[in-house]
Amino acid sequence: MTEAAAAPFDRSLLDQRRLRAHKNAEPGADFLLQAVAEELVDRLSLVQRRFAIGVDLAGHGGQLAARLVAGGQVERLVRVERDARFLRAGEEGIVADEEALPLGDESVDLVVSALSLHLTNDTPGALVQIRRALKPDGLFLAALLGGETLNELRSSLLAAEAELMGGASPRVAPFADLREAGALLQRTGFALPVIDQDRLTVRYDTLFHLMRDLRAMGMTNMLRARSRRPVSRRLFLKAAEIYAERFADPDGRLRATFDIVYLSGWRPHDSQQKPLKPGSAQMSLAEALRPKAEG
Repeated sequence: MTEAAAAPFDRSLLDQRRLRAHKNAEPGADFLLQAVAEELVDRLSLVQRRFAIGVDLAGHGGQLAARLVAGGQVERLVRVERDARFLRAGEEGIVADEEALPLGDESVDLVVSALSLHLTNDTPGALVQIRRALKPDGLFLAALLGGETLNELRSSLLAAEAELMGGASPRVAPFADLREAGALLQRTGFALPVIDQDRLTVRYDTLFHLMRDLRAMGMTNMLRARSRRPVSRRLFLKAAEIYAERFADPDGRLRATFDIVYLSGWRPHDSQQKPLKPGSAQMSLAEALRPKAEG
């Protein structure tokens, strides 16, 4: 197996690009993280519980941490980041990798993660560590980018490269679909898993405006299998032409899709609702569906 197949993401490059985006933050460029952070905190608010110790896992921009603190459900919030420069003064933080969590077994009540776990090279391993770190009946809540994210950009770049160079290299990361995400939660031992998806469509004047936003978010290509050849302006001009032909709205503006997959699961505990055992129903399906006799 090649290194790129075993570890598809260049995590050091991901850090560099996120740090550059963090240092040179542009107003409004964090719209995706802000939207996801708001949604995650809204979902958390539906859980009628306070959490003594919560973890913001690899939130990098700090948007989720700020909303968790403001929401008041978490008494003590610890941020886990791969680089200390993501942490703000006064925050409690740990510098560590999502794939090597330095958290003791059954040590925290809540783990929340915004738009990071889909970029781990061992996502199942990271989820197993999260489950182990949670106390019994502790909650895991996360948002990942889903399968159709940036499909317009991906297909435009592939078509342009195939036309100009007779082949193509991956330029947009593959993302998990809803079914895969659900299976992953079950496989890693979470109870009461819930998976759903939201779609955010953002419109741009040109492909170049979209790519400027992606750079400002630290979301440009970090695949190990990416081409190392310098990318010509000719390629991007061709991709922009294809994008405009295939994905423009009637007013000429271009659509860019962001699929957000939301996951939640609990560390198993005896108090949790259990599925009924086979054969334990008090009424058969045939009896339940039989028409009632008129009185």
